[in-house]
Amino acid sequence: MSRPTNRRQDNHKIDWHLPSISSSASAHHMSRELFVLTYGALVAQLCKDYEKDEDVNKYLDRMGYDIGIRLVEDFLARSAVRKCRSYSETVDVIAQVAFKMYLGVTPSVSCSNTTENEFFLMLDKNPLVDFVEELPAGRCSLCYCNLLCGVIRGALEMVHLAAEVTFVQDRLKGDDVTEIGIIFLKKLEDKKHKRKK
Repeated sequence: MSRPTNRRQDNHKIDWHLPSISSSASAHHMSRELFVLTYGALVAQLCKDYEKDEDVNKYLDRMGYDIGIRLVEDFLARSAVRKCRSYSETVDVIAQVAFKMYLGVTPSVSCSNTTENEFFLMLDKNPLVDFVEELPAGRCSLCYCNLLCGVIRGALEMVHLAAEVTFVQDRLKGDDVTEIGIIFLKKLEDKKHKRKK
């Protein structure tokens, strides 16, 4: 049986918009929670794909680095922070503005007494581990939140600051706090090209 040619076909459109949420804080909470759940699934899959914890740690760091180099533009546009004049001011902006903006937490900052280029971010609450109680069995050297180190390192590099960012302490490994160490290595040179005449 054939369809009559004069009959108009109805194109059904699907509305993919999420329901409206009354406050931006609720939307931020929903997206942060979705990110945390998705991140947990990602780490679980990486643990299946890679036998060595070092490989998983490197992958998470690299992924975080790629996020950081792209995220810095959004951060600078949304936060309207001015250029930092010192390493301590830079770390304060990371802790008080960036962490609050993207993860909803504000870590405390401490500085190494011996050098002025080594800082520590101490997280009382790490939102990336909201749904994680312990590391997977046999994964004692896994840095579950190593993505954060990569994000910080990538963002700092985009503002011409080379840094080594590592986890110093981790609650998932039995420590009292989660602590991220930042060591500023040197200021990256701005490459300026000379015009040829």
